Amino acid sequence: MTEFTDQMNRTIRLESAPRRIVSLVPSQTQLLYYLGLEHEVIGITKFCIHPNDWFRSKDRIGGTKSVDIEKVRLLEPDLIIGNKEENLKEDIECLEAIAPIWMSDIDSLESALEMIKQVGLIINKDTSDLRSEINDGFNQLKIQTQKYSQRSVLYFIWNEPKMIAGKNTFIDEMLMHCGLSNASNDDRYPEVDAKHNPAFIFLSSEPYPFKKEHVQNFQKCYPDAKVVLVDGEMFSWYGSKLKDAPNYFSNLLDSIS
Repeated sequence: MTEFTDQMNRTIRLESAPRRIVSLVPSQTQLLYYLGLEHEVIGITKFCIHPNDWFRSKDRIGGTKSVDIEKVRLLEPDLIIGNKEENLKEDIECLEAIAPIWMSDIDSLESALEMIKQVGLIINKDTSDLRSEINDGFNQLKIQTQKYSQRSVLYFIWNEPKMIAGKNTFIDEMLMHCGLSNASNDDRYPEVDAKHNPAFIFLSSEPYPFKKEHVQNFQKCYPDAKVVLVDGEMFSWYGSKLKDAPNYFSNLLDSIS
């Protein structure tokens, strides 16, 4: 019997490396794929779109905030992997009667890297090369961002009502790594009005799918800002996607400078 402490300071006990895993978080599902758990992962959410072949072939157990508890029960998992922000407390409490649940709690690059390390230990996979690649990429990005001198940005995640990523979010951390300053001082995901005067408006591709037609409307609200469509996965997915994020951020910064 091996004990593991998750990022919410909860302890789970596993008799052996898990062989039947249910993932409740898209970015962590992608991480499990990257680590080669084709046969071990048996259930994913309807939002776990990467990789596409898993999305088409794996059993779907509802949404991140609407888990079908009975479907999970029928899959008979020996490990469930979730996240404090993505999943509902009441769902997690119900699922604890089915299998051990390892929970992540991500608000920084450091905590994302720790999650990757801990998941690797649980599933008996070496993640050192992945973590080194991510670290190296962000270290290189830091060199480029020194010339951006903390120009401000509002990062929109929803349209009606208009909501942004505020402080104490993983998105805020990624903006910081881009050398940008969050124009909002509010925590989490507040609604926003037009009182801000940022240098940039970022319209995310998720969870609200902002498109080109939204750019003009936002430009009217923020005439002095540069309005840009951005890939939300790069700013909010905290698994293996992080190895691609620094290059995406570098190209984004070049295009808006």
